[in-house]
Amino acid sequence: MAAPYIFASPRNWMESAAVDQLERTAALPGMVQAVGMPDLHPGKGSPVGAAFLSEGIVYPYLIGGDIGCGMSFWKTNLSRRKMNLDKWEKKLKALGEIPADAAAPVRAIYGVEPTDFDASFGTIGKGNHFAEFQVVDSIVDEARAEASGVEADSVYLLVHSGSRGYGTSILREHTDRFRDAGLATDSSEFAEYLVKHNNAIRWARANRRLIADLFLECLSASGEEILDIFHNYLEPKSHDGRRRWIHRKGAAPSDAGLVIVPGSRGAHSYLVEPAPGSFETGFSLAHGAGRKWDRSSAKHRIKEKYKKKELTRTELGSRVICTDKDLLYEEAPEAYKNIDTVVSDLVEFGLARVVAVMKPVITFKTNEQDWGG
Repeated sequence: MAAPYIFASPRNWMESAAVDQLERTAALPGMVQAVGMPDLHPGKGSPVGAAFLSEGIVYPYLIGGDIGCGMSFWKTNLSRRKMNLDKWEKKLKALGEIPADAAAPVRAIYGVEPTDFDASFGTIGKGNHFAEFQVVDSIVDEARAEASGVEADSVYLLVHSGSRGYGTSILREHTDRFRDAGLATDSSEFAEYLVKHNNAIRWARANRRLIADLFLECLSASGEEILDIFHNYLEPKSHDGRRRWIHRKGAAPSDAGLVIVPGSRGAHSYLVEPAPGSFETGFSLAHGAGRKWDRSSAKHRIKEKYKKKELTRTELGSRVICTDKDLLYEEAPEAYKNIDTVVSDLVEFGLARVVAVMKPVITFKTNEQDWGG
């Protein structure tokens, strides 16, 4: 049995249900390491904001349905000094159907095989997914920021999305046959799952690329990808001469370069340099702020405090495009943990150092066209 560890300080709000889920998951057969990040919170049967290493057996249900969900971060050729938020907001609100010829070239770049869910390709989805234009609030490590292309006068685009209904169909197929049971890594069933999992990974990354292309085109801009990371996926890892499998559920890799750790809409995002990955940390890092309230609780609490229009502007002066009223309440900043505390914990535990702090200017959730799907 793995002995779970949570990288969180006493000042970090932590729900007991999340700790219980972490401990139960750590006790599964084959688990050799279980790690909770400072954004740990309860999920559907297993925690989010966690990484698990197993040997000889893997658990697809721990990855969940949104296989390949993650974030891409782009430097655009837009100038901060020339921002026109009124104009940009109007253009983004007018986004409509995805051009019929836009998907094929992107799919080809990433080698994505056709699926029954390709009508959703290039869409953000709902829940906590978004596309957000950002600017630099402060640069902490000037040398590393310069090396990664981060500079004060540029505008950046952060895209958070995944495999949409495709990943869900893969999970459902697995649970229909095996429920929450694991798969032996030398079995044909695991080999079949892994093929589908890996195509969903490529699908999700290509999806983020197409979203970025369309949003940049909307503002007559171009961009260069700084990073693309996954949060929900399986990854093989050789350690101490043994082959293990990392299950990341709402966790970023700490051994794949820079990571962006976003807060809720209306909060800062942090570009960080992870410390070298280690077995003790599950070779992982926090992926965001983590929820403080579940969606129904957030909706109930926040409806009593704010009108819909008030939620389309934030304390940082940024704008929110979201025509789904329920989503506005469910994803309000108060529903999430404090991102400053989450990142402070990462730094204090020696898991990462901050490179730059980013500030949102426009967050796009959905305009109830194809983008919300």
